[in-house]
Amino acid sequence: MDILRKNDEISLKITGFTSEGSGVGRYNGLAVFVSGAAPGDTVKVVIIKAKPNYAIGKILAVEKPSPDRTPSDCPAFPKCGGCVFRHVTYEAELRYKRQRVADAFARIGHLDVEAQPIVGSAPNRYRNKAQFPVQLVNGRLFTGFYAPFSHRVIHCPGCKLQPAEYETLLKIVAKWVEKYKIPVYHETTGKGLLRHVYLRKGFATGEIMVCLVINGEKVFKSDKLVEALLAANAGVKTVLLNHNTENTNVVLGKKNTVLFGDGYIEDVLLGKRFRISPLSFYQVNHDGAERLYAKAHEFVKRGPHNVVMDLYCGAGTIGLTMAEDVKTLIGVEIVPEAVEDAKLNAQLNGVQNARFLCADAAKAAETLEAEGVAPDVIVVDPPRKGCDEALLQTVAKMAPQSIVYVSCDPATLARDCAVLHELGYHVDEVCPYDMFPRTAHVETVVSLVRKTPDMYVDFKIDLDEQDLTASEAHPTYEEIKVYIQKEYGVKVSSLYISQVKRKLGLKVGESFNKPKNENAKQPQCPPDKEKIIIEALKHFKMI
Repeated sequence: MDILRKNDEISLKITGFTSEGSGVGRYNGLAVFVSGAAPGDTVKVVIIKAKPNYAIGKILAVEKPSPDRTPSDCPAFPKCGGCVFRHVTYEAELRYKRQRVADAFARIGHLDVEAQPIVGSAPNRYRNKAQFPVQLVNGRLFTGFYAPFSHRVIHCPGCKLQPAEYETLLKIVAKWVEKYKIPVYHETTGKGLLRHVYLRKGFATGEIMVCLVINGEKVFKSDKLVEALLAANAGVKTVLLNHNTENTNVVLGKKNTVLFGDGYIEDVLLGKRFRISPLSFYQVNHDGAERLYAKAHEFVKRGPHNVVMDLYCGAGTIGLTMAEDVKTLIGVEIVPEAVEDAKLNAQLNGVQNARFLCADAAKAAETLEAEGVAPDVIVVDPPRKGCDEALLQTVAKMAPQSIVYVSCDPATLARDCAVLHELGYHVDEVCPYDMFPRTAHVETVVSLVRKTPDMYVDFKIDLDEQDLTASEAHPTYEEIKVYIQKEYGVKVSSLYISQVKRKLGLKVGESFNKPKNENAKQPQCPPDKEKIIIEALKHFKMI
């Protein structure tokens, strides 16, 4: 079977994970992606999609399990699409995520940096926020999450990522909907009322928010719902309606109506108190956020920190947790509601050395330059798409001594760090944090420092004075392979050697490291073999 077609059945060795958490293997050189597979598995799969340069398979049987494989503890996995790593041990998940960060810096950023050991979290019950889509199925309210690539709700009120009390609250909402015949929203027709059930909890305070997202202005018998929620859980501090009447995939609308309480809850993060409304940004993993923010604070304190600028500051959580150790904190955020939240949180904590600007970074830089203010440290925490190059140019132009970059996507982080490297900043430390266990996401905080002349050494080599043999100066590929086989007991290909040489800036012959046609995909040298090849090149005094 040379060409894969839909419905073909094959045996496949899984060699890695994609960034989305699917297993990947190769069949006759073609990448085959398999959800629910783990590196080290040998699986029997049926091909459900076949393209010229990749295929997608579905597991029929695990013929030989990976040492990392473990039985899933969730009946909704993998149907609900929320978790991707419930079939492997948590130790293995952490190992994969750290490698993903390291690979991004090597392959995308082309930066020679080592990721620190990843900091893990409790793998269950860590999320303080959940938005449950709803669907009426045979008169029963389904609450859970969308199946992958669809808007079909997989019923999962007892999600293991959420606090246990959420299940009770969801059952109360379902009972109320079914008893009073509350219309449930249907995306195709745009008819119906209830769209989502939105829950938030302050882990330090125990306060809970229940918010119903509705396609309208009011709901029938809301007093009965509030009464039942309060009777079930004394931690419920507020109940709201969020009004979203748009034909959109965006969950929340801009308007809220309070049914009970003050319309917000509060939580404590690194000793600072934060007010959380339905529209407030707040990290979903409380304990993980404390560890990550503490590391960002540590990076800030390493250099001069008279003036710290917090870009993409949101509600001010990162900056305010370190305000007591800086002379002036300047938060910059383009969303007006978030800026108001940040100002309110500063007042709530008695922070008087912080100011917040509602502007983009370039405009904020102009304002500060006109005032004669220059930041010593800039903290950036952008969305998943990262920073555009114009923003990075603006940051470099402000010439801070250091930059602290918090990222939720290793690929855009590595890309941006490569740009900052060219703009005069050295990547000093890379620290991954698993803020979202069992999902494909990984958070990273990076310290970058401004390059100074003492980071460089000028030198000149007179090749005529070097005592190099011909073999040492120009070993053949075969000689390198023989040396590696003898010293390490590992076989490497000429392709891998040429890839490493090219990466290190060494001359490579025109015939090496090039695909036979433009659409061909080549295997890439694995990190373990790359290290061995580098040691061999050092042995032959090529580097």
